[in-house]
Amino acid sequence: MASARGRPRGFDRDQALERLMQVFWARGYEGAQLNDLTAAIGVKPPSFYAAFGSKEDAFREAIDLYIATIGSAPMRALEEAATVRDGLRSMLEGSVAVALSAKPGGCLLILGVVNCLPANEAVRAHLLNARRKTVELVAARLRRGVVDGELPVDTDIPRLAAFFHGIMQAISFQARDGATRADLYALIEPALHALDPC
Repeated sequence: MASARGRPRGFDRDQALERLMQVFWARGYEGAQLNDLTAAIGVKPPSFYAAFGSKEDAFREAIDLYIATIGSAPMRALEEAATVRDGLRSMLEGSVAVALSAKPGGCLLILGVVNCLPANEAVRAHLLNARRKTVELVAARLRRGVVDGELPVDTDIPRLAAFFHGIMQAISFQARDGATRADLYALIEPALHALDPC
């Protein structure tokens, strides 16, 4: 006998969402088909819809889970480091770790929607908003670096925050293309030279 709303007995929604996140991470929103999602959590389509509402709703939840768990480590490292330079280095190293932690590699926030089909504008906007929050966190840490005297008062914070976010994106795409940890780490030190006085 099935449990509430047709889900199998013993259905663990949190565990199912984690599995869905892995499917979206590997295939992207557009590449993940309903049969991929239902197979990953061991339910039929009606049970999937009963539990998650729609593919789009499941994707949004998967993104939020990613941000709260796997994706939070680089930003936590940025915030907790003693200096802005150490924080940015730790953030980029954390980005490498995340990008290499799943196959085929990369960051779900960056690679979750690539084709940007008009029908997928809402999910693209959700990812764009998440990425903007990342840039804001980097900018906040840079501002703290200015206040603490680590960076000049005339530091172009928006441009520098966008640059380091761009390095995170480069890490993600290169990881997806098969770059090794050494390849990706080689991007970090040159990127940190952006903090050096002109």
